[in-house]
Amino acid sequence: MTEQTTRPKPSTKPAADGHATAERAADSAVPGAGLRVLHRVVMPGERDFDVLKLYVDGNAVFGRRTADLESAAERVLAEQDGDAGGAAAFRPSSQDDSAEIIGRRSIVVPSGTRVSFCSYFNAFPAGYWRRWSTIENVRLRVRVRGEATILIYRSTGKGHLERIKSLHIDSESSVEETVDLPLAPFIDGGWYWFDIIADGRTAVLDGADWCAVTDRTRPGTATIGITTFNRPKFCVEQLTALAKAGDVLDVVDEILVVDQGTDRIEDHPDFAAAAEALGDRLRVIDQANLGGSGGFARVMHETVESGRSDYALLLDDDVILEPEGILRSTTFADLARAPMLVGGHMLDLYNRSVLHVFGESIARYRWWMVPAAHTEMSHNLADAPLRHTPWLHRRADVEYNAWWMCLIPVEVIRKVGLSLPFFIKWDDIEYGLRAKAAGFPTVSLPGAAVWHVPWHSKDVMTDWQAYFTERNRIITALMYSPYDRGGNMLKESLFITIKHALAMQYSTAELMLMAIEDALKGPEDLHPSIVTKMGELRDLRARFVDARAKSDLDEFPEVKRSKPPRKGRDVVPPKNRRAMFQTALLGAARQVKPVGPFPRTHPEALVPHVDQTWWLLTKFNSALVSSADGTKVSWYQRDPQRFWSLIRRATALHARLGKDWASLSERYRQALPVLTSPDEWRETFETARRHR
Repeated sequence: MTEQTTRPKPSTKPAADGHATAERAADSAVPGAGLRVLHRVVMPGERDFDVLKLYVDGNAVFGRRTADLESAAERVLAEQDGDAGGAAAFRPSSQDDSAEIIGRRSIVVPSGTRVSFCSYFNAFPAGYWRRWSTIENVRLRVRVRGEATILIYRSTGKGHLERIKSLHIDSESSVEETVDLPLAPFIDGGWYWFDIIADGRTAVLDGADWCAVTDRTRPGTATIGITTFNRPKFCVEQLTALAKAGDVLDVVDEILVVDQGTDRIEDHPDFAAAAEALGDRLRVIDQANLGGSGGFARVMHETVESGRSDYALLLDDDVILEPEGILRSTTFADLARAPMLVGGHMLDLYNRSVLHVFGESIARYRWWMVPAAHTEMSHNLADAPLRHTPWLHRRADVEYNAWWMCLIPVEVIRKVGLSLPFFIKWDDIEYGLRAKAAGFPTVSLPGAAVWHVPWHSKDVMTDWQAYFTERNRIITALMYSPYDRGGNMLKESLFITIKHALAMQYSTAELMLMAIEDALKGPEDLHPSIVTKMGELRDLRARFVDARAKSDLDEFPEVKRSKPPRKGRDVVPPKNRRAMFQTALLGAARQVKPVGPFPRTHPEALVPHVDQTWWLLTKFNSALVSSADGTKVSWYQRDPQRFWSLIRRATALHARLGKDWASLSERYRQALPVLTSPDEWRETFETARRHR
């Protein structure tokens, strides 16, 4: 059953004063308690139509550009209702009617129109606050003028929707209304949100937020840490956006940029303006390239050493941030039951209504990252918004959050240490697992998010990053896998190496074998190699033809075959596991045949990246294969001698890793406190300074 409250027109003074008095009385019931804003309702910061559905569910457009929001709202009201002193009659909305966004927190709803804030950024994720915070009740506070009905809804963890309360407002001046709502029913998940219906005259939402009474009234502050490598434009744009974030910066002590590239951000033409806008909040540290883990370890170290901040907020340099996420993540951490890591979700930078990653976990038996249980990847919120997507209402529990956006309490850093010297890949996963083992969980918080380049636009599994993915996966499994010899991980790793060899990706297979060799060296090699390993990888890849990419197809010989396919048959994918195994055996059998001269002078096929599968590539003696981002092409050429050398070494190395698993595991676990200690990292930072 729903509850409805109707508020009459105020005569001379808005009714908000009386509500403020009642609010103060309620807040003073607990000694030292006060009202804290948990989650503000916001509109897009930029005029980007692709992100509108993430903020407003309904027909909405961007309004006129003006700094005077009050006059902008008045002009819209006059246009919608006519100059009748606010007494215009209700009119049904037409198909062309749209709510008009007139500010970061304001929207005008035309007469007869309805908009909903059941949206990714503006619904309140009650299930997460119920599970992880000290808050037991949440207060919706809205400021509205005109004539409007406010309908308040909730959902369950099953995705069922329920209307729970209705307010009617009829006022020529802005009225503040509050509604207290319990969090008790959200143990499995669910959200709160509200809709606005302009059921008489046009209505204006001047602002809304979700609040709570708490004795934790002091806001925590954060040091934002950005690690960058030769992305000055992206990084400076992020600094410029942060400078425009307004009161979000009230919880930011410092913005620390660790510049590890040769194309430095301070040389970018727009850096000076961004630096001036941020003032003494901005600090740039130059150091040699230690990868993401080295850059973020520096951020953690500097944050702890400065003693100013409660949190380190790690951000990638190639993201676009919704600044409100800074406030939401710090407030959530402030009010958490115990110290915990608070991560943000990942939206697709190139398809900006797509929620690319909602939450992640580890598949323990195969030791690989997977979407958190009951979640999906690459979900388009414009096509299937929150109210129509049941799985989004179920609380997703994660084991870690990637460091595109992750808030880490200083208390956690002091107790579990800095990042492992992994350079890149698996450093954020390992840190989440280490923190969890020490009693510090991670939450991936809805409504805190960045737009980031999606995985399918990167060649992370075939380029130089394949080395770090393999080595760091092995080391992390050695320390945390609950299964003997990592469960199925070693067998899967061997199969992946063989697939790369069958696909003529010899440089990738070689990188994976180097990764195993380095993991076998033990933990003593990690810190020394973080400064020098990239140079070794570049030298290794330079020896392989499949790693030499060119930007123009005309730089390669004409694609042709010495003879057509047998009976004109196209290559078809294996239908099942048995067929896939047969394909692999046949591919291996082909390696006993020498390669004739023709495939060395002409590629046999042009393979788009979308078709780049091992079973397809194993059918050719040579092929041109495009990169994931579509900018380059490489010429793969079959080399039977190299293939068999890789297979023999891969088999021997995986067998040795299995044999030494127990002793290696003990060595890495015992070395972990030293590897992640500030003292050890100080020496590495000093080494990096000398290499700069």
